[in-house]
Amino acid sequence: MGEAGWATERQRTAIARSRLSVPARQAFADGQLLSGRRILDFGCGRGDDVRALERLECHVTGWDPHFQPDSQRSPADVVLLTYVLNVIEDQVERRETLRAAWALATAVLVVSARLTWERSKVNGGQLGDGVVTGRRTFQHLFTTHELRQLVEDITGSRCVAAAPGIIYAFREETARLSYLARRIAPDLGWTGPDDPSTAVESLVRYVERRGRPPRLEEMPTAISEVIAKLRPAILRNLIRKTAHPELIEASARQSTLNTLLFLALELFNGRGRFTSLPLSIQWDIRAFFSSYQEACRRADRLLLKLRDDAYVRGAMSASRVGKLTPTALYVHRRAMDAMPTVLRLYEHCAAIAAGRPEEWTVVKLKHDGRAASWLHYPDFDSDPHPRVRSDYRVDLRTLEASHRSYEGSTNRPLLHRKHEFLAPDDPDTALYQRLTAEEVRAGLYANPHLIGTEAGWEAELARCGRDFRGHRLVKREWDHPSG
Repeated sequence: MGEAGWATERQRTAIARSRLSVPARQAFADGQLLSGRRILDFGCGRGDDVRALERLECHVTGWDPHFQPDSQRSPADVVLLTYVLNVIEDQVERRETLRAAWALATAVLVVSARLTWERSKVNGGQLGDGVVTGRRTFQHLFTTHELRQLVEDITGSRCVAAAPGIIYAFREETARLSYLARRIAPDLGWTGPDDPSTAVESLVRYVERRGRPPRLEEMPTAISEVIAKLRPAILRNLIRKTAHPELIEASARQSTLNTLLFLALELFNGRGRFTSLPLSIQWDIRAFFSSYQEACRRADRLLLKLRDDAYVRGAMSASRVGKLTPTALYVHRRAMDAMPTVLRLYEHCAAIAAGRPEEWTVVKLKHDGRAASWLHYPDFDSDPHPRVRSDYRVDLRTLEASHRSYEGSTNRPLLHRKHEFLAPDDPDTALYQRLTAEEVRAGLYANPHLIGTEAGWEAELARCGRDFRGHRLVKREWDHPSG
């Protein structure tokens, strides 16, 4: 990455930021940039991410061939390669840069790049496999599949798309699997005990939420020290007398389904050995299945069902959450975990292959063809008929992704019957149901083919003489010319 022989002015692509870049923010949220880890920002530009991470008490250094060429490039637990590959016009050097960053990463390499849908933001002429701008900067825009394939080729590891254009390459298989497990079922929290009775209470709550007793290794030290003093028979008797059996049974079913979802997703991404699984998953398998082989067989059948159009359509029809249309099922993010397991697998496979966007409100799963879209309605909770801002779509057949922004559109699609996107027990469902009933009585759904966009909906509101006050339908106050 030396300056000698550069055909373009790469340093001019280093923009100043007032906060963490999107890739660094994603890695921080995913628990990759822990305070105890050493972090290297490889190609750090002006060093804004380095300074922001320092404020978060991370142990971070930065190196850049133009702005910080004398900084040390020492091995680090986490190496960030943020929007560096885009600006390298030579394909061989691009690969060598990625290889150099991987050689320094002892735990995980975080690679990010700009994607092809940003082409309209890059003005310039074609040069090789990219664009040269008027400022003599170069941009190669990746497809999501191309970026993941490149990182996997260089690192030799099975990678995970953390978000669109952000790829994680882990050194250890156990770290990758732990990351996947957290995405499916976040770790259960514990409350610290003040005395032995509180420790037992915390243990009982864990059993009710997980469906099985925890191992000592899963417990916080303060709790395990108390629990270890109790004889197993006494502990089992306390759980039997204190825990609610129906909660344990329901949680055991959910933990079983989560384990199957994890194993099926892992098969989609390449399955590892039993001993490489997170310990909590190993203990779930021992608790809820007769063997690892049996769990894998059931997970394999689940993944096969994802390829069966009739089965997927049946699961969508049977789902207790989501709005079913002739082409797809639409589900709000708050209701995702209530979908049938095969549909949760559908969404997770798309997310692992090409990344789930940072901002989204509703996921759309096609009946057939296997494509998932994450739609962003930023005003879903406040607007009775929210307008879409963006649509990020992943095709599971090709693993390619596309993005559409509606920011400049004057006639955006909007939502109706908001309650149908949510779970029946969502606190907002009743409010949205009442609004829909009012709209039906007012005749606003008499012409469904007209109301899918802003212009058509406004015309129907005018025809019916209606307007909104929050999530209430009111008669429209017409303006009259003054006499």
